[in-house]
Amino acid sequence: MKKLKPTESELEILQVLWQKGSATVREVHEVLSLHKDSGYTTTLKLMQIMYEKGLVVRNDQSKTHIYQPNVTKENTQQQLVGKMIHNLFGGSTTALVMQALGSNKPNLEELDAIQNLLNDLKKAE
Repeated sequence: MKKLKPTESELEILQVLWQKGSATVREVHEVLSLHKDSGYTTTLKLMQIMYEKGLVVRNDQSKTHIYQPNVTKENTQQQLVGKMIHNLFGGSTTALVMQALGSNKPNLEELDAIQNLLNDLKKAE
């Protein structure tokens, strides 16, 4: 299957759909308008493009179309992080992690989760 590459605006829409499970254009637009100034028709057009690209599926049984994500959050994150590691960090996962931890100080709970992941990775070797 061809890897789908959502744009930044498409990712914002996907975030809403991942959270809600399914939504109309109006519902998505209402969430987006809380933190972004864009028109309803812009959201509609983006979601139509996303449907054509295969990023979302649409149920058009009723007058109001209901959209659902057609890509998982996990797969999308994995694809985008992989691309970022390759393009920005020369393929170095270490460089990415060092940059992330240096830029954003994790709290104790996050540090514990990171440590547990590192321990699990060491055990798997």
